[in-house]
Amino acid sequence: MPRSPEIHRPFRAVPGPSRHRPAGTSVLLSLVCLAVLALETAAAPPGEPPADVRAARAALAAGEHDAALDAYERAVRAAPDDLRCSAEYRQAVIAAEAYDRSIELFEELAETRTRSAAVWLNLGYAYVDKIPATGAVTQVILADKALGHFTKAIELDPTWISLYTRGNSYVYWPAIFGRTKKGIVDLGRAIELEPAGARRPYHAHAWIALGDAYWRLDDLATARATWRRGLERFPADPALQERLRREGKALDELLEEHYAIGKRVDTSLEELWEG
Repeated sequence: MPRSPEIHRPFRAVPGPSRHRPAGTSVLLSLVCLAVLALETAAAPPGEPPADVRAARAALAAGEHDAALDAYERAVRAAPDDLRCSAEYRQAVIAAEAYDRSIELFEELAETRTRSAAVWLNLGYAYVDKIPATGAVTQVILADKALGHFTKAIELDPTWISLYTRGNSYVYWPAIFGRTKKGIVDLGRAIELEPAGARRPYHAHAWIALGDAYWRLDDLATARATWRRGLERFPADPALQERLRREGKALDELLEEHYAIGKRVDTSLEELWEG
């Protein structure tokens, strides 16, 4: 069975607060959220997130998942090309285990915003987010749909993140499915887009996944050479260091665990805007 194309770090899924609270606290928490939002809206300085995003964050912090998702959905509809807002929304969906909500929202937006690469990318991520909550057969279906949406994003705007995402997704499929070499092509293209004078730590992930793709093809010499080249550019990256430290069975165990079927991986995109 193909492995689910969950996205390798930098996309870290963070569990949200419990949805189960005493019934008597719900109204009070909602009033607190509204009060906080009113204060923030009145004094929000330039550059602050939109009011709906602030409301969503406050509701999520209070454990009010439905209110948070409603607010985030208003924000996403108002700015469907805002990758950060959509990523925050999807993490709230994961915390609420309401996966179909994000799929339905991004499918709706894809019908009206057909030329938005961000919408198609987030639609693919929404399918990936649901994979750990499903059975093996459904995982295959979701994985394949996600790849199709990542492809649409690349056709519209072949950025580093879209190429890395699809390339890394291909690596999750066993080599017998013939997708590993496609991943190598995508990851190579992503590396070509890496800005030589303005590298960010997250750019190391394309080198990690590219080496992993060669490992998937049992070409360990090329895999290690790729990881070494990546480490030359990103000498502090722990994942590259760990892969080069391990050999034989220890390396296989590390990567088999990393690409385990149904394992939740990060789709938060946090590293893209970390300072």
